[in-house]
Amino acid sequence: MKTFITTVCLLLLSVLPAFAGGHGEESTIRDLTHTGMGYLAVAFFVGAYVLVIFEEQLHLRKSKPVMFAAGIIWVLVAIVYHQIGRPHAAHDAIMHNILEYSELMLFLLVAMTYINSMEERNVFQALRAWLVNKGFSLRVIFWFTGFLAFVISPVADNLTTALLMGAVVMAVGGDNTKFVALACINIVVAANAGGAFSPFGDITTLMVWQKGQVQFGQFFYIFLPALVNWVLPAAIMSLTIGKQFPNPVKEEVHMKFGAKRIIFLFLLTIATAVSFHNYLELPPAAGMMFGLSYLGFFSYYIKSQEKRQWQYDSPLGIRPHGDVPAPFDLFRRIARAEWDTLLFFYGVILCVGGLSQFGYLAMVSNQMYHGLGPTYANTLVGFLSAIVDNIPVRFAVLTMDPAMSLGQWLLVTLTAGVGGSMLSIGSAAGVALMGSARGTYTFGAHMKWTPVIALGYGASIICHLYVNSRLF
Repeated sequence: MKTFITTVCLLLLSVLPAFAGGHGEESTIRDLTHTGMGYLAVAFFVGAYVLVIFEEQLHLRKSKPVMFAAGIIWVLVAIVYHQIGRPHAAHDAIMHNILEYSELMLFLLVAMTYINSMEERNVFQALRAWLVNKGFSLRVIFWFTGFLAFVISPVADNLTTALLMGAVVMAVGGDNTKFVALACINIVVAANAGGAFSPFGDITTLMVWQKGQVQFGQFFYIFLPALVNWVLPAAIMSLTIGKQFPNPVKEEVHMKFGAKRIIFLFLLTIATAVSFHNYLELPPAAGMMFGLSYLGFFSYYIKSQEKRQWQYDSPLGIRPHGDVPAPFDLFRRIARAEWDTLLFFYGVILCVGGLSQFGYLAMVSNQMYHGLGPTYANTLVGFLSAIVDNIPVRFAVLTMDPAMSLGQWLLVTLTAGVGGSMLSIGSAAGVALMGSARGTYTFGAHMKWTPVIALGYGASIICHLYVNSRLF
């Protein structure tokens, strides 16, 4: 039990890659895991992460405690390096972490800006209205929203997809709390499964791709296991949903000017990032920033066209009650990015970078991958991700960088991506839906179906071991 608690706590320390394998071999301090300085560093980060867990209750943004802990931990690292006569090593180590963060931050910033732009152009609202107005039965809505979550999350990320589909089922389900809860569970499972086989579907898969452990096309080897992970629990849950029809709802939303072209530019930006990485050996983040320039020029065109249309509609430049439409502004879309999330990643990357200097990740890697073996260890990662959140657990493994075959790297990508579905708190999609469907989709409602979701989890692992056996 003590070893398990230690492992979980140390996995919490490892949210993003800091020193993978041989890169940091020379500078890692391996004899300070049981010293007062090491314990103090661990205590600061665990304390910060506890505050993150209780963010909703404390109303304290999650980025604040981890940024504070990061500063303290690197002070401790610098003191240790000075004591052993290597004062410049701390500078080199933290610069590696800052480079890791800058690549992640720039990539996510562009993706968030495109998503915000599509939201401003009513892309997601129009999709929701179309689904609501179709008059499907509850069972069809259950399957359709799950399917859309599975196919949209590889591109739009699982969090955005879950919120969009969750809005649909809440609009259709109304007072039918049983249906709304089941549909939300189905959406979480589908969004996490869909995000597992795409570099763009989840932060975890993005970092695996950026680190080069799995190439872009290789992610699709786990498409079938991910599909099994969603379809099996969905088939069982759908049996409890009747064929009744919801109350008719009429909602009309039109996409704004340029919406479809922004969708095209987003897909073009993704293709640019993939091309930069695969053909030019440049960081994907550089390709994404190049793609942001596409939106920059197009935003200028949108603004000029909308201003011209506004002047045409109102030649005197006067509108009743001051009803002047806000022009599309790229920098407003950038400003609306999830800065709390981006700064949270900064704090955790720096925390992990400092803690890795004390040898904790090497200790955990030895306990899990040398003690249990890669298959059992990677399976355990999925269960831990349901408790701790899939992002920290997945990047713990990436930071440890154990020697594994492609099949094992794909296995841990699968398990960390879909394992978080077993509990509502195990993924960003589940946490977000608990907030938007408060009181209906709850931790307890999700946990009633945990055995069924775990069945899908086990089936997806068996499917991967069988279908992709040549990769092991």
